[in-house]
Amino acid sequence: MRILLVSATAQETDAVAETFTNFTHHIDRLVTGVGMVATAARCTQALLGVRYDLALDFGVCGSFAPALTPGAVVHVVTDRIAELGAEDGEAFLTIQQMNLLGENEFPFEGGRLVNARPPANATLARLPAVHAITVNTVHGSARSIAAVAARFAPQVESMEGAAFMYCCLIHGVAFAQVRAVSNVVETRNRAAWKMAEAIDALTQTAVSILEHA
Repeated sequence: MRILLVSATAQETDAVAETFTNFTHHIDRLVTGVGMVATAARCTQALLGVRYDLALDFGVCGSFAPALTPGAVVHVVTDRIAELGAEDGEAFLTIQQMNLLGENEFPFEGGRLVNARPPANATLARLPAVHAITVNTVHGSARSIAAVAARFAPQVESMEGAAFMYCCLIHGVAFAQVRAVSNVVETRNRAAWKMAEAIDALTQTAVSILEHA
């Protein structure tokens, strides 16, 4: 099996990469850089060059859900590009509400990017399945957090996930987006982030996913 392993930063998958020789799979590692634009550009380049059997996105995320505390690992099954739309006074219009894209126009389903057929994998199946948003600006004020929570009811957020899913859907590649919670989405409090713990949990889960791939 040929696998593309994707992360925004090297830090998120350095420890996983050290285990590659333990597997019979051919694994290519892609560090895209932070954000949707970098992720979309680098993933497209990779998927045009090689036919992969599976693409895996491993990274960290912020949590809106009280049950998903730092260190929890989740499987993102739906994602949204939360800021893609327009302000209408105090309201926000999605690109679908603006009639610029149909609710179910490929690759969207109900305005979301959906992983309807994740790979059969014992480790993946045990992870909580969550709904995510992808943003250019991570939320860090009470007002913006309340607004996006009311708008989309997300459980987690990242800066890359939807771009990865979009590329995989466009290219017809089986995929999974797996993230570890590094912080609660709250008024910005960098001191409360648990990045090391999140990456340790992510690494253990990623290695187990590869063992069962």
